[in-house]
Amino acid sequence: MSFGGHQGGFNMGPTSVQANAEAGLPFAQLPEGFLEQIDEVLGREPNHPEPDVMFSHSAWDRRPFTLRSFLGPHAPWLLMALLLVVVETGLQNLGPLLTQVAIDHGVMAANTGVLVAACLGYVGSIGLASGASFLRLRFTGRLGERLVYELRVRVFSHFQRQSLDFFTEEKAGVLMTRMTSDIEALTVLFQEGLVNFAVQAMTLVVITVYLLILNPTLALVCLVVVIPVNVVFTLWFRRVSRVGYLRVRDRIADVLADLSESLAGIRIIAAFNRQGHSTARHDRIVGAHYEANLYTGRAQALFGPGTEAIGIAAQAAILLVGGRMVLRGDLSIGEITAFLLFLTSFFAPIQGLVQLYNQYQQGSAAVTKLRGVLSTEPTVAEDPTATDLPLIDGHIRLDGVTFGYDPDHLVLREVDLEILPGEVMAVVGPTGAGKSTIAKLITRFYDPTFGHVLIDHRDLRGTRLSSLRNQIGVVPQEPFLFNGTIRDNVSFARPDATEGEVLEACRAVGLDDLLERLPAGVDTPIHERGSSLSAGERQLLALARAFLARPRVLVLDEATSNLDLLSESQIERALDTVLEGRTALIIAHRLATAMRADRIAVVESGRVVELGSHDELVDLGGRYASMYETWMTHAEPDPGTL
Repeated sequence: MSFGGHQGGFNMGPTSVQANAEAGLPFAQLPEGFLEQIDEVLGREPNHPEPDVMFSHSAWDRRPFTLRSFLGPHAPWLLMALLLVVVETGLQNLGPLLTQVAIDHGVMAANTGVLVAACLGYVGSIGLASGASFLRLRFTGRLGERLVYELRVRVFSHFQRQSLDFFTEEKAGVLMTRMTSDIEALTVLFQEGLVNFAVQAMTLVVITVYLLILNPTLALVCLVVVIPVNVVFTLWFRRVSRVGYLRVRDRIADVLADLSESLAGIRIIAAFNRQGHSTARHDRIVGAHYEANLYTGRAQALFGPGTEAIGIAAQAAILLVGGRMVLRGDLSIGEITAFLLFLTSFFAPIQGLVQLYNQYQQGSAAVTKLRGVLSTEPTVAEDPTATDLPLIDGHIRLDGVTFGYDPDHLVLREVDLEILPGEVMAVVGPTGAGKSTIAKLITRFYDPTFGHVLIDHRDLRGTRLSSLRNQIGVVPQEPFLFNGTIRDNVSFARPDATEGEVLEACRAVGLDDLLERLPAGVDTPIHERGSSLSAGERQLLALARAFLARPRVLVLDEATSNLDLLSESQIERALDTVLEGRTALIIAHRLATAMRADRIAVVESGRVVELGSHDELVDLGGRYASMYETWMTHAEPDPGTL
């Protein structure tokens, strides 16, 4: 089997690197001293050890995501934070008591010593409270960052174990919202909200105790006026704001989804002059987000000032009742002064709790959205009893496979297909016949609805995904290159590969000329998705990546369909090297690729209708022969154009 290139007198045009050089684009020439500046910046970077990450396709926390379940493992640290809050709160609220002592036993009794001692105690309590506040902020800040770190890794890891249909059905912008906006809402809650809630709640408890000690009658008047009305008001706000903040989370997801789609398709938008249409659509989506925020804003505008008005009314009632008690001699001036100071401090945490409850409702809406994501089970699940796949020979068999992305619309119907070890099998057929679906089942991106996919007589459902994917290489129709260097992309499947191995892989697929022209060889950065390279160069890099991974089975999904004839010939020469000694499945769009395979399977309407070598199928005179005749007719040049 040989994948030799096309013969003929094709005039080689400029490569992407040469064209970029003429246009002054990246890879033409790096600014003078640029690499030295990079080295200087890297030299100042601290050492970042490799993180110890434990990833599993089958084992993860399946409990519903709630604040209680998430914070539970950190209970000791939260209790430590609570202890610091108690100390800080107690010290901060000594002031009114010391004020009462200073007035009743210092000013009224003309006792300078008591007055000075009360003042010094006041200053000392403020200093100690500041120290406790510093320790609490430092401790809770680190704890909050740790919680956010764990949550980000948890959500990202759950994305990684999801099946392909999860990303097909969900918009990328919505998933970005879960990782950004929703977690940011929880970040505020973790770093400020929970701790401040504890501070304000503890302040409320401490002040209530102080009020009861000072004068139980006035304290009861205050509590009877404030608490029932606030409870009713809070229950109303809870119901209204929960609906509002869930709506806000949905609308911001729509905004980011539309933004992501518009940025990805900006060239098409510009080409068809649809900028105005895109702007109008985004205006409608942002308008819906604006309306959702107005709804929650109106609720908050009623709740905040409403609780403040209740507090002012309570202060007026206390001043009236307490003033009459002073006139009767049942209460001293120092006691009513301390009581009013405490009362001012009493309503400050209530207002704080109002704002924190607002944060909590936003965080609660984010928790609801994240719970939905984290409870999503991958459709291609790894059995907990699955075993590692040993080193395979590459014997692949599809046994009665039926599959549909939608159960009501089948793509494959009772497909039986066998690929022998070391054999190159090409699959051809019309668009939508199910060619790429066969490739996705062999790589276990999907599981068949009925039937079995076996490698070396082992059902893929009973093997660990990591051991399967380590032995299967995939080169898609649109190769994806990551933002980084050529070395990073080629060694993606084998990060521990040496520079020599990376260079060997690049040379094996014919990238020598490209590397020689690049300013830093394999260490040259490339743009996101490889936009600074030609389609052929991106495909060659994908082949180098597959070659370096040393898979036992290679799947090429229409890897040459978008290339010109010259690039296609380069890819086919590279395939001679990459496919040597490996089992391969090639989804072929062009018969020039398929006819060089050992055997060809013709797929039509979800079934394998013909199977054999190129010559056998041509002699059969069936569907493949008709396809070949049509291809030859279009491939032969028109004599009038020569």
